[in-house]
Amino acid sequence: MSLALNPKTFLDELTGNTIMVKLKWGMDYKGYVVSVDGYMSIQLVNTEEYIDGTLGIWLNF
Repeated sequence: MSLALNPKTFLDELTGNTIMVKLKWGMDYKGYVVSVDGYMSIQLVNTEEYIDGTLGIWLNF
């Protein structure tokens, strides 16, 4: 029997770590998690964009 996992709690635990986020449009973003809000939006810094596995541009907002 598996336990249900609260996605908000899971995302909150990622704060302070580097993660890779895959979008359904084919882009991947690798960056350091600064925060997660109530809508489960993730704020990343020092972010790298990968398109089809190839490093794209640097995004620093």
